[in-house]
Amino acid sequence: MKILVLNGSPKRDKSDTMHITRAFLDGMKDAAPQDIHVIHTADSHIEYCTGCFSCMRNGGACVHDDDMKGILEEILSSDLLVWSFPLYCYGMPASLKALLDRTLPLSSMAMRKVGDRYEHVEQADFSKLKYLMVCGCGFPNSKHNFEPAVRQFELCFPSQRTVITVPESPMFAAPEANSVTLPRLEKVREAGRQYAETGSIDPYLLQEITSPMIPEEVYARIVNQSV
Repeated sequence: MKILVLNGSPKRDKSDTMHITRAFLDGMKDAAPQDIHVIHTADSHIEYCTGCFSCMRNGGACVHDDDMKGILEEILSSDLLVWSFPLYCYGMPASLKALLDRTLPLSSMAMRKVGDRYEHVEQADFSKLKYLMVCGCGFPNSKHNFEPAVRQFELCFPSQRTVITVPESPMFAAPEANSVTLPRLEKVREAGRQYAETGSIDPYLLQEITSPMIPEEVYARIVNQSV
């Protein structure tokens, strides 16, 4: 499988969320060889979309001459897109959001009704693509934190998507927390193996992965003592 990882963290490889993403990909590699390429959006030249819609009228040609042309080509040649990012203001970091906005050339101005909503008609064939969202946050629980980012992901990618959200993610960068983070990463690795083999993750395993690693009040107390 050709896998393109879009890492939206300004910390690049040192991202707390990338600990989760790497464990998942390791699990996929346990099941079968994988062709993996990571793009750090913080290192990419991606101009902001101007909303001119030139790309949607002119066969996908954008007015900007930057890295997005190559990124779009790589997206279309991939089998799985992994959107890996920390939660920023209940959404994506700016560099990754800029990339998402600039996927507009994949769509045309024409629209069609799908169920009870309208969607743009594609300008390119990306029907084979699968989508994985991996998002970590520094809060001690998932409730009332991840919902906006998850909803955006659901609307952008209405099919063939999988979502992994992990609270308390700064613990993955703390060696003193290894007693709880390493077992969690092993569960993530198992999820990656399952995904590579079956295209899905056992719901019970996913629930374990997305739950707090230590009691919420304990985590909050540790964080508050360190500030």
